[in-house]
Amino acid sequence: MVRIAGGTIVDGTGAPAFKGDVLLSGDRIAAVVPQGAPLPPDEACETVDATGCLVTPGFIDAHTHSDAYLVVEPEAPSKITQGITTEINGQCGGSVVPRFGEARLSSDWASILGDRLTWRTFGEYRAVLEAARPAVNTVQFIGHNTLRSSVVGYAGRAATADELRRMAYLLEQALEEGGWGLTTGLIYQPGKYAAPDEVRLLAQTAARRGGLYATHMRSEGDHILEAIDEVAELARQTGIRAEISHLKTSGRANWPKIDAVLEKIEAGMAEGVLLGSDRYPYCAAGTDLDVVFPDWAGEGAAKAECARLADPALRARIAAEIDASGRDWTTVRIGGTWHPDNKEFCGRALADILADRPGETAGTLICAILAKDRCRTGAFFFSMSEANLDKILAKPWILPGSDASLRAPWGPLGADHPHPRAYATMPEFYRRVRALGVPREETVRRMTGAVARRFGIADRGELHRGAFADVLVWREDDFRGTATYLNPHSFSTGLVASFVNGVLTYSHGTFTGHRAGRLLSPSR
Repeated sequence: MVRIAGGTIVDGTGAPAFKGDVLLSGDRIAAVVPQGAPLPPDEACETVDATGCLVTPGFIDAHTHSDAYLVVEPEAPSKITQGITTEINGQCGGSVVPRFGEARLSSDWASILGDRLTWRTFGEYRAVLEAARPAVNTVQFIGHNTLRSSVVGYAGRAATADELRRMAYLLEQALEEGGWGLTTGLIYQPGKYAAPDEVRLLAQTAARRGGLYATHMRSEGDHILEAIDEVAELARQTGIRAEISHLKTSGRANWPKIDAVLEKIEAGMAEGVLLGSDRYPYCAAGTDLDVVFPDWAGEGAAKAECARLADPALRARIAAEIDASGRDWTTVRIGGTWHPDNKEFCGRALADILADRPGETAGTLICAILAKDRCRTGAFFFSMSEANLDKILAKPWILPGSDASLRAPWGPLGADHPHPRAYATMPEFYRRVRALGVPREETVRRMTGAVARRFGIADRGELHRGAFADVLVWREDDFRGTATYLNPHSFSTGLVASFVNGVLTYSHGTFTGHRAGRLLSPSR
């Protein structure tokens, strides 16, 4: 038995905090005992001194992309050090399973996985992940883009009736083997080519098995209101419960739409067709640099993009269309790169790079960077408003979602240049929400119990007898993110101890080497 003694307990329900002890037995919480109340009969006990600290449930990251990297770096250091004990993976339509036909994992996943990439089905992935013994729990969704590329490939066309049936079959099989539901990324290849009817059929399949739906909508900018309507209508027609991923109003011209966006989502929630949304506490999105390509140049997988860049005429056309796009290049920073010649650009604004390179245009520079990186370059897009971010974070139905895969300052993952949200989403979310006047108890609830309840994760996210022992001890005043856009590989501070399923995973700045995370299965 473990006794976490003398801390301030914030139990994840929103109830007032109180001083007391939390007792762990095996993988469960044996008791939560207020100060002055009698303790259970004495047993041999290891004591963790929580004096001056908060004791809370482990944080649940509502929107992550660690599917592949949990196999590469199962210690999950960037997640553990910010208090995350459970991740919800397979988001934005891109999951590691199922993987058939032309389906390819993102190029960074595939290159880092190497010979570890042995699975095709959900069941095969489960076996590999369980053998890796990750430090955090994971909930795994099934991505529409992965389904579509497995059946249709990357062609920019509608799916046939037979292809739709095949996608539905693969989805049903993955849900049977433990998948949590369906996600879409309708701005990405090849999901952007799917008509609403295609998504609706797959949502119906997921709904029949009690699965949830999370979506990176078809637009987060010019057509965001129409995109919300599409999600709500899909939920009405299929009965599926829908989550809007990483809510934002992207692009300065769309910032004034924020009130209409929030009203429309709350109307859907009142109707019972929308669950809510998640958000990371930053105003820069992080994705692939090739999203600035014109549609025709981005069609197909990275191999097709690279072939176009290798053709001088096509490359010149791509560069010219990028330059004609009117994008504000002061709002774009280069993220992760892979070619040594590109490392000097990491974390720098594109406009600043161009200022040092007379005669270069944004289009020619982007094409040069992507060609060297084999179309694997990341980028940060500063397209969001600080005021709108505060309006979003103030809503009680907004949950914390990093939109980031796990990272480590060492090994193959240390060679990347990620968004700082990979290391610091939870302390920054806590800091920003508290600054808006939200009480401590409510802020913690949104990071723990509220996530568990929305996604149907049983017996997690709250501190009570019988719940799984995902428990944190942390110093509120010291809990802060240190990662920046220029120096992203920097651990958050303030975490004293982290227990995952009753196992001490992190203690006083040290990873214990004990990993007890689980691939969670839905209760249906």
